[in-house]
Amino acid sequence: MASAFYRVFLIVSICAAIHCVPPPRDPSKGFSCVSSPRSTAASGLSSSNTNFAFRLYRRLVLKTPDQNVFFSPLSVSTSLAMLSLGACSATKTQNLQSLGFNLTHVPEPAIHQAFQHLLQSLRAPSKDLDLRMGSVLFIKKELWLQTNFLDNVKRLYKSKVFSTDFSSTSTAQEQINSYVEMETEGKVVGLIQGLEPLTVRVLVNHIFFLAKWEKPFNPGYTRKSSPFLVGKRTTVKVPMMHQVEQFAFGVDSELNCSVLQMDYSGDMAVLFVLPGQGKMRQLEQALSARTLRKWSHLLQKRWIEVFIPKFSISASYDLETILPKMGIWDAFDKNADFPGITRRDFLQLSKAAHKAVLDISEEGTEAVEATATKLTVRSKDGPSHTVVRFNWSFLLLLISRATEAIPFLGKVENPMKF
Repeated sequence: MASAFYRVFLIVSICAAIHCVPPPRDPSKGFSCVSSPRSTAASGLSSSNTNFAFRLYRRLVLKTPDQNVFFSPLSVSTSLAMLSLGACSATKTQNLQSLGFNLTHVPEPAIHQAFQHLLQSLRAPSKDLDLRMGSVLFIKKELWLQTNFLDNVKRLYKSKVFSTDFSSTSTAQEQINSYVEMETEGKVVGLIQGLEPLTVRVLVNHIFFLAKWEKPFNPGYTRKSSPFLVGKRTTVKVPMMHQVEQFAFGVDSELNCSVLQMDYSGDMAVLFVLPGQGKMRQLEQALSARTLRKWSHLLQKRWIEVFIPKFSISASYDLETILPKMGIWDAFDKNADFPGITRRDFLQLSKAAHKAVLDISEEGTEAVEATATKLTVRSKDGPSHTVVRFNWSFLLLLISRATEAIPFLGKVENPMKF
């Protein structure tokens, strides 16, 4: 019997809602930079995942120049690693090598085990930080899947599997979109549009991130209308959050940029990177795991008066047009080889959709009185401090201090454009 031809959708949905409310403070907690002890398995992924993140970032910038960029490199790499469990020959090799792995030095089982340890670390429960990351397979009821593949995606990636009626594309689309909307608490809506009739399998990878600033902003000090330079000449008015506190800060004179680290309660931190005017392209080309390590050594705790926009941005990408340019060709054409998923049917990726939402604000009434006095006193009578204004295009990287993984990466070109 001739093999049937089917299409597979790889869907990556991302939501990061960052609400700045004050957790209980631990006076004994000292400063920690980006680098910190992490598991041996996860550390093996760090450099590869970081370099993949920056290579994908540069591709997205080329596709949408002068626009906001926001995505989850960790989510994309996890989805591709999962797919490689069912791939063979060049399809498998392209997937894993594009992620930065040298298969002559690192055996494939070690790669999947490293992802398993990394995801377990990121999913560790925390009362002050909620990071929910998961994968879900929606599979056509009649599709005969390899038992070994299902066992591995469940064991290594904690993926859920749902039997789905793809005979009605509208019903299947509604089921998948409703699931994504629920998992992202309504932030990602209508992720899939125009599900193709030949679709038999949809892989959804989603992240929801809710965190509290370790040193929250006071809404009373947010300036409702501050100038933000968009491009070379255009200025828009944005709400600008403001505080004076001790943060990790450093200046990279080689790349002409300032780096500010702000911690969340728990294990996460965000790096805000402000290039000199007109130096964004130079900065983007230099992004690498080595650059990130350099910054971790530059950062020192000091008094900083910081101005950061309060904003919400979103971004959507069709990765099937981008991933082949990064070396993943066969998965999207007639050469696709996924015998580890099903031996009876031919599978080919036709869609890799990615949608990300980011919300940064200073919500939380508990912060008002706690920081109002501090800001006033330190501005007038406190020690000298560095003033950093994020009032033109800047980068942001959300980083796990324990694993050095980058769950989220982006560029803010226009904080007023959602």
